[in-house]
Amino acid sequence: MAEDAQLHPSGDPLLAAKFAVPAVPPAFVARQRLLDRLTEGAQGPLTVITGPAGAGKTSLAASWREADLAPGPVVWLTVESDDNAPGVFWAYVLGAFRYHRVPLPDGVGSPSSADNVDHSLIVRLASALAQLPEPVVLVLDGLEHAGVHGIAAELDFVLAHAGPSLRLVLIGRVDPALPLHRYRAEARVCEIRRSELAFTPQEAAQLLRCHGLTPSQESVGALTDRTQGWAAGLRLCALAMQRTDDAEHFAQSFAASQNAVADYLTAEVLAAQPAATQDLLIRTSILSHVHPGLADALTGRDDGERILGRLVRDNAFVEPIGDTSWYRCHPLFSEVLRAHLRSRSPALGAPLHREAARWLDGHDRLTDAIEHAAAADDWPYAAGLLVDRLAAGRLLTGPDSHRLERVFRSMPDGLPGAAPALAAAACAMARGDATAGRKHLAGARPNGDATAECLLTRAVLRLLTDADTGPGPGTTAPTAPASASGGDRGGDDCGPATEAPVPSRGTPDPDREVRALMERVDRERLDRHPEIEALRLYGRGRALLAAGHRPEAREAFAAALAAATDEQTWTVRYHSLGALALAEAVDGLLREAEAHALDGIKAAEEHGIPVDRRTPRCHLALASVSADRGDLTSAARHLATARSHPPARDVPAAAEAAVLRSRLELAHGHAAAALSALDDVPVAADGPAGAEVAGRIAVARCSVHLGRGDPAAALAALGEAPPGGPALAVASAAAHLAAGDGARARRLLAGLTGGEPVAPAVRVRAELLDARLTAFEGDTGKAASLVAGAVRTARPHGLRAPFTEAGPWLRHLLARVPGLADAGAWLTGRSAGAGKRPVRGSGSGDTATGSPLFVEQLSPRERDVLRCAAQMMSTDEIAAELFLSVNTVKTHLKSVYRKLSVSRRSEAVRRARDAGML
Repeated sequence: MAEDAQLHPSGDPLLAAKFAVPAVPPAFVARQRLLDRLTEGAQGPLTVITGPAGAGKTSLAASWREADLAPGPVVWLTVESDDNAPGVFWAYVLGAFRYHRVPLPDGVGSPSSADNVDHSLIVRLASALAQLPEPVVLVLDGLEHAGVHGIAAELDFVLAHAGPSLRLVLIGRVDPALPLHRYRAEARVCEIRRSELAFTPQEAAQLLRCHGLTPSQESVGALTDRTQGWAAGLRLCALAMQRTDDAEHFAQSFAASQNAVADYLTAEVLAAQPAATQDLLIRTSILSHVHPGLADALTGRDDGERILGRLVRDNAFVEPIGDTSWYRCHPLFSEVLRAHLRSRSPALGAPLHREAARWLDGHDRLTDAIEHAAAADDWPYAAGLLVDRLAAGRLLTGPDSHRLERVFRSMPDGLPGAAPALAAAACAMARGDATAGRKHLAGARPNGDATAECLLTRAVLRLLTDADTGPGPGTTAPTAPASASGGDRGGDDCGPATEAPVPSRGTPDPDREVRALMERVDRERLDRHPEIEALRLYGRGRALLAAGHRPEAREAFAAALAAATDEQTWTVRYHSLGALALAEAVDGLLREAEAHALDGIKAAEEHGIPVDRRTPRCHLALASVSADRGDLTSAARHLATARSHPPARDVPAAAEAAVLRSRLELAHGHAAAALSALDDVPVAADGPAGAEVAGRIAVARCSVHLGRGDPAAALAALGEAPPGGPALAVASAAAHLAAGDGARARRLLAGLTGGEPVAPAVRVRAELLDARLTAFEGDTGKAASLVAGAVRTARPHGLRAPFTEAGPWLRHLLARVPGLADAGAWLTGRSAGAGKRPVRGSGSGDTATGSPLFVEQLSPRERDVLRCAAQMMSTDEIAAELFLSVNTVKTHLKSVYRKLSVSRRSEAVRRARDAGML
């Protein structure tokens, strides 16, 4: 019945055993009165079955389902103590519906965080259930384990809005946190409580007869009185009576106490076993699952398989796990056994955990082994397993990452040796704290006889922690480029003066040490850890990106994606998609960036990556794509989503977020806010990563200053930047041109040829700047040709922003040169002839001549002002209408004139109407 594995919010698979309807135990008594009550209750929305442990709650519901008395399909979920987080609980509820073949539309979604659930998911679930063709019964067994009040409120909401399509059966030891008083007042709840669950003397007699016993009426009465009809007590008593010579006396003398389960299990189950069986049960109580071989390792004997098989046959609270060789004890029995271990042999726990760790390690159950080593408080051994088995990468990615992080989060600080320091570093990096990771790595100094696995682990972690600070030791440093923005800073330049070509920078080799060490590790072991190669490539990409080598970084991220196909590499794949998408977006490869960003967001949902572990880079890439396409509304929306995933300690991502925010503020005419947005990024240009971030911020500042007509400030902003590549050179050329130094701008642009590859976004801006210079020099034909070339470069990528940000000169050129009609049509989204309108009067306007319109987007407030102006309102009247000052209205009008490339109000209104803005 199981479908494909569904995912827990942590990324772990959901445990299908929780969806299985428990088997009705042998010698079960079907009590018709309770089956009828449950059938009656299922006609309404809510049935609550409460009682103590062992009262027969689960068996009742399971037998009712087996008897096919439900009004529709039954969906079963056994709720356990680790399901008490809202996201985990609802992930299992959705998984239960899928497991039991109750169709829910894909649009319902799934929780992305363990700690909370978006209310819209609850709404979608209720809506989907309300549309089911027949009622469905959802049985939640053990709901007391999901005691968070928010879960109860969400459950109440679903029940209320799913209508008659949902019938809820809640099983637990205590009342659910639902408003039962309201359900009672509305006669919409059926409650089956302890008193009803208790066996009557007649039912108790039937139970004993099912166990092959023929007790007297007096014995049944005494037993029923003393157990108060408690189902588990009666069953335990029946099992014991089968083994006694005087069943009548046993039944008459049976007495329950406050610790009846523990007392009875001890006296009648544990004590009834041979000494060797008792020893095995107590020693294996430290395990959640036991294998005969593991049992032998803990007892020092070879009788594990025989004893476990006999316990299963004797129904002695041990059961096999599916078709495997593993077994498990009943949880209550396990608790009793662990209590005996603590009381009888308190010093035995740690050695048993340590021995279990050794056996599990030898049988490819590494995470279990590490957990037992930690339970033994043997942290050097636990950390040694992590490092020497090359599993530190699994702290960062894969289904066991959260289990391992929970283990090592409890490890004390300051333990000697390289392995604990490496484990602590990996744990810090799993939390996104590269600074703490570097600190721990500084203390991880392998000695001369360190294994290749230890050295490789250290090299991989160092590559990842240094990824945003540039290449560290063991790398080939990039050749220092001649600055495109530095050089002679004397005289009255206020900024860059370099006129030499921008050279190609030598590519660093940040992962050279990792590759060399991978050659020293056993190939079979390395093949079992595909996350190492994926992490290497991802770290290489981050380091190259930090050093400003975007094309090579993109290649590394693409290679990481190709390597990240195993479940152990889910997280690496997700982060590689985000990093690749953002790098492509910044370079102007918009279609590729959009595809990879959407794939990354999908991967996060599919693999249940928690929200607090998600990167903002996917949404930053989408924001950048939207901005470059001229869709500022979508850009703002994606940027807001990106900022909801804080780029904790991810300075490059924070820088991109600041640059995007600045661009959007500038596009809306808010220059001061645009500059302020760039002040939020802590820029420290003390390495390749800092230089790259500082360069990005400097170019953004330059754009703001140029937008506000202050070329001197633009040059000053660039003068503070470290040496950079083509983007800085183009920004410098634009600033010099705005300052009136066209010759220097020309030389800077000429320096781009023959140097390192230029990304489409930078190349388009360079071509437009060249066109502007050419037009300024009077060669309109050549300028038009250059603009057409820029369009050819931009069009395959959908790059419109460089044109909207180019200024009025481009709009005038498009209007004057008929040969640019096709270019203008693409930029405005019209066909080449769409700009033609019937000519009025003399037909002197741009529209009358059929020239394509090309206008920059207006902010919402600028549109409001323009609408008022179109109604022939004066400046004072507009100010009063919009509750603005007169000066503010004038400022908005000036911005409108600039964006529409007009000088009068009437022209602005006409141009806006022609562009469809009014």
